[in-house]
Amino acid sequence: EKADKDPVAAQVADAIPRLEQASGLTFKTPPKFEMRTKDEVRQFLEQRFMTDVPDEEIRGSERSYKRFGLLPDTLDLRKFMLSLLTEQIVGYYDPTAKVLYIVQGASDEMVAVTVSHELVHALQDQYFNLDSLQKVKRRNDRQIAAQAVVEGQATFEQLASMLGSGTMVANLPGGWDRVRTIIRENSTSMPVFSSAPTLIQETLLFPYLSGAEFMRAFKEKMPGKSPLDVMPVSTEQVMHDDRFFLNRDDPTVVTLPAPTGKVIYENDLGEFETRLLLFEHLKDRDAAYRGAAGWDGDRFVLFESGRGGEGLAWVSVWDTSVDAAEFYDLLDTAILKRFGAVKPSQATQERRVYSARGRTIAVSAADIGGRPVVLYVDVPAGASIDVLDLRKVTLEE
Repeated sequence: EKADKDPVAAQVADAIPRLEQASGLTFKTPPKFEMRTKDEVRQFLEQRFMTDVPDEEIRGSERSYKRFGLLPDTLDLRKFMLSLLTEQIVGYYDPTAKVLYIVQGASDEMVAVTVSHELVHALQDQYFNLDSLQKVKRRNDRQIAAQAVVEGQATFEQLASMLGSGTMVANLPGGWDRVRTIIRENSTSMPVFSSAPTLIQETLLFPYLSGAEFMRAFKEKMPGKSPLDVMPVSTEQVMHDDRFFLNRDDPTVVTLPAPTGKVIYENDLGEFETRLLLFEHLKDRDAAYRGAAGWDGDRFVLFESGRGGEGLAWVSVWDTSVDAAEFYDLLDTAILKRFGAVKPSQATQERRVYSARGRTIAVSAADIGGRPVVLYVDVPAGASIDVLDLRKVTLEE
């Protein structure tokens, strides 16, 4: 292990001053690193995953995303995520142990890239409690946004330290499209990742791709500041510069009343996953982008329906009534495409109800305290669609 450790020690020593210069932060204590076999790192990651994502969480999100039609019914999410996480692992920084683990026998090139990326995480952890990100529960959109800063900064500084400076990164031949392509190509060369549903691929790539772009903008617009001090709180703020840097637009917090059945799980999608939902069923990137762009907050709940199955209710809030109307129409089209030209059993400007594959799906447009909202309900056939009292939904700016 000693001989294995020496070249890595040299790479760590070489990367530290460059990362400190690129990020403007200095290590308060030298980072610790240890060599491990691939199996040891895999076991460690599996252990960590079991702790960070308890069964109740992963089962709840798996069942909810299946109801949205974002995951195939046959997928075992925990099993799949574990094989994905350990597919091509070269190194991993553990914020609990404060140690960077490197896999023995990995190629020098892979180790160099991994060391500089994971060292940024070690550096971040000395200024910000990375472990605390894991503790945020049932705030999916906020978590993805925080992850975008953490991974985006690591990706950006890793590139900057390897190229010599952040301006070099900004002026790469082919620019940011080239960076995006490289990150995508690296991921799609992995068999497990390539077989993953769109939702999983895109939510895993988002922190690196959109996160690195956010960091490029951050460095330009807030020089000398740390993004860890002014974290974005939504994927909307990560994706739209103006909503973070110019006119900070924090999302509306949606609190749902108890549905008609026992709650199994609740969370939010955020603008990014709302866009993925539209794209999954419409297969039209522009329409999905447009349809989700006026998002201002959302919350969904998965519950036990009286008919022996699960029900889902999802409330989304929109910036304007025009945004809400556009989303309402596109969601309606998405239902038709997903279930194959089903005829609505009820269709008015405010509500459309469908029967499809043993389910009843309803989309309603409404208004809560002057804010336009859209309610999406999916229950077993024969169950009532009046599962949520909209008068009891609270919206906090």
